[in-house]
Amino acid sequence: MSGAGLNPLYNFAFFDEGSKREIRRATLKALAIPGYQVPFASREMPIARGWGTGGLQLTLSLVGRSDVLKVIDQGADESVNAVSIKKLVCDTTGIAVTDLTGEATLIQSRHRIPEQPLTEDQILVLQVPIPEPLRTVEPKEAVTKRLHAEAEYSGAYLLLFEEIQRYGTLAGGSDHPVTVAGRYVMAPSPIPRFDNPKLHFSRAPVLLGAGREKKIYAVPPFTPVVSLAFEDYPFRVESFEGKQCRFCGAREVYLDEIPGEDGAVFQCNDTGYCRSRQAGGQA
Repeated sequence: MSGAGLNPLYNFAFFDEGSKREIRRATLKALAIPGYQVPFASREMPIARGWGTGGLQLTLSLVGRSDVLKVIDQGADESVNAVSIKKLVCDTTGIAVTDLTGEATLIQSRHRIPEQPLTEDQILVLQVPIPEPLRTVEPKEAVTKRLHAEAEYSGAYLLLFEEIQRYGTLAGGSDHPVTVAGRYVMAPSPIPRFDNPKLHFSRAPVLLGAGREKKIYAVPPFTPVVSLAFEDYPFRVESFEGKQCRFCGAREVYLDEIPGEDGAVFQCNDTGYCRSRQAGGQA
């Protein structure tokens, strides 16, 4: 675990207090209406839109002086995106950062949910590029709002039906839509199907922010989350049966396939989890 000195040129957590309050109010509304996309006044950030500005705004509005931050990008703690976000948060707050999921109180992630189960004392923030699960079938925002209000989700099922017609199975690699608390269909961010079940009755609140689209939505703790599927074509996660991480030997986790001269090898996608297992500690 490490920390950085607070830059005196910035207000704590970069934003002015009014901006943080406005984002927190939108977050509370999102938690009160699970899966509902709450509009908010997305701020200009010192990083380009599309690089996680929605998630970063959530993190900066919620972070406290005693928090410990973990940031991952597609499972990696040391990618350019993750390192840049950690640097901005640390420069404007002075809080500690960690690679260990168990030590973090605030976790911001792009495209993965950590392998170690989260607890009630943690908050998971997911970065979202496209928050609208119906955007592919309906480009107009006014129409998608009406469809959500009427719980008319045949368009989402149509996309799944087209997958089955083309590939013979539900083949979407990521961002598979889910129903939250039996009401709203929600885009879970481009997490792999493997991570969808982790949303179901998660002990930690999951907050999703889309800066470019100016939307915040959430899955409160202990909320039922069901992936869309058909009775005769049930939802299934990616299978890594018979595979294990070449470094730590982990099974039943999400693995990356690495081509090699002697054939493909596999390793943990969650780098912090893998290093912790190699060290014999907790992830």
